[in-house]
Amino acid sequence: MNTLIIAEQIYENNNITLKDYINVERDAANPLLEVSFDGEYIFDGDIVSPNPNIHISIRDSNPYLFKADTTGIEIFITKPCDGCTAERVSLSAQDVNWSAQTASDPFMVNYNPRNLIDGVYKLSVQVEDASGNKSGIAPYEIHFEVINKSTITNFYPYPNPFSTSVKFIFTLTGNEIPDEIMIRIFTVSGRVVREITQDELGPLRIGNNATDYAWNGRDEFGDQLANGVYLYKVYIRKAGKNIDFRESAGDRGFKNGFGKLYLLR
Repeated sequence: MNTLIIAEQIYENNNITLKDYINVERDAANPLLEVSFDGEYIFDGDIVSPNPNIHISIRDSNPYLFKADTTGIEIFITKPCDGCTAERVSLSAQDVNWSAQTASDPFMVNYNPRNLIDGVYKLSVQVEDASGNKSGIAPYEIHFEVINKSTITNFYPYPNPFSTSVKFIFTLTGNEIPDEIMIRIFTVSGRVVREITQDELGPLRIGNNATDYAWNGRDEFGDQLANGVYLYKVYIRKAGKNIDFRESAGDRGFKNGFGKLYLLR
């Protein structure tokens, strides 16, 4: 202690108190909830596999508090039966697994129900981050449909007419992907100008599909086709057997299994 007989030479040993210098505010930001089915974000009422992988992720912007447990996570599913009510999904069940949040990965839950029966289900999810903030005032809710029979709708071109490229839209039900799909494109006189194979179409999934492949209006040799109307037919098989077609509102655009493409530049 300096008795002040000798003047202070340095002041590093002095103390200072600053009240209310730092005000730490509570984390009040809502986490971001993401729910996907078999790796895809679906619309309400979409068709999914009878054995879906329902992936739930919780993304939080707080870099200091990581969610490390299942506190505040509530998952409910309502089955398609008369009088059925929402059932809580146990996070310790065999068809559920989860992983804690890290600096690089969000908190994740994988729910894998098996052998779902036909019908429309409702999924409800509410989550909290490590600070107790909910993802929203109300739970996330979505309906999805299961159809166990393997069927496929007609392939619908989009856009149609087209000028530069056209994709094909269709819906697949059941639990297995066809192993043989081919689209043949003809002139109105019946000459085949292009065959599109399954390998070209890209990966398929149970539910709604839009092909990765887009036809550019060229024939097998890469030559540009003339403007006009072209016909197309789709051939689909699984284990050597034809897959049944599923009726849809757009079937009036097909006659004897053939659809029309309009090429306009």
